[in-house]
Amino acid sequence: MTQPSTIGVERLTPAIRRITFSNPPVNLIVGETASRLVEIVTELSEDPQVHVVLFTSSTPGYFFNHFDLGRVTDFLPSPSDPEATPAWTDVVLRLATAPFISIASIRGRTRGGGNELALACDLRYASREHAVFGHPEVGGGIVPGGGGTERLPRLIGRDRALEAILSSADYDADTAERYGWVTRTVADAELDGFVDGIASRLASFDKTALATAKAQVNRATLPPDADLLTAYSEFLGSLTWPGVQASAPLFEKILAEKGVEEVESRLGEYLGIARQQSD
Repeated sequence: MTQPSTIGVERLTPAIRRITFSNPPVNLIVGETASRLVEIVTELSEDPQVHVVLFTSSTPGYFFNHFDLGRVTDFLPSPSDPEATPAWTDVVLRLATAPFISIASIRGRTRGGGNELALACDLRYASREHAVFGHPEVGGGIVPGGGGTERLPRLIGRDRALEAILSSADYDADTAERYGWVTRTVADAELDGFVDGIASRLASFDKTALATAKAQVNRATLPPDADLLTAYSEFLGSLTWPGVQASAPLFEKILAEKGVEEVESRLGEYLGIARQQSD
C-alpha cells in the first residue's frame, strides 16, 4: 500500500498556495518530505500565477521537526548519481531563491532540518505562546547540514548562533523574536489571521516587483550555495563519528523509557541527559 505523503498542497487563491506538513506524531522529516518538497517548490516556481506560498503544519505541537535519523539512508546521496545535489540542500536553495514569497506560519516545535526550512523562507511568523526553536544536532553528536550554520548566524549574529547550535537547547518564541530568528511573534489566537492578511497583501502586488526585490535582498544576505553543499557533506560524515555511536544507545534507552512524544517535547533537555550518562 502506498503511504500518504507527508506534504499537502492547497490552492487558496490563484496567487496563494499553502503547503502543510503532516507526519504525526512529531513531524519528523523523512526522505519523502525532501523529495516531495523539491517537486512542489519547482512546480510552484514555474507557475506565473503564484505570488505567495505559505508553510504550516497540521500536527499539534510541531511545525517542522528534525530529520528522522532512524531512516538515515533516506538522506544519503543517490547511488546512481552521487554528484547530484542532495534533495534537502536542493529544496532549501530553491526555496530561498524562488520567484515567489515564502511565509512560514510557525506553531509548535521547529528544530534541526525543520528550522533550516523555516530559515530558507522569506518571512517567519511565530505563535508567541506555542513556537519553539532549536538545533539539536551537536547534542546528538552530529552537525547541522541544511543551512542552519550558514543562515542562522546571518540573522542573529555569530555568538548567539554558536550558543544555539552548540548548546542544542530549545528557544521560546519571545527569545527568537528578540534575537531576529523570526520576523515577528504574534499571539496564537491572531496568528492565522495575521499571516493570511500578509499573504493577501503581498499577493495583490505585481509579481515581478516582488520577485525582483527579493532577488536584490538575496544578493546582500544569502550564503554561497557551495557553503550549503559543504555543510551537507559534513553532516553525512558526522553520522559516523564515535560520539554518535557512544550516545545513540543511551538516547534509545531514554526513548524506550519515556516515549517519543515526551522526549521530543523536551528534546534539548533529554539530549543533555544522554550525553551526561555517556561520560
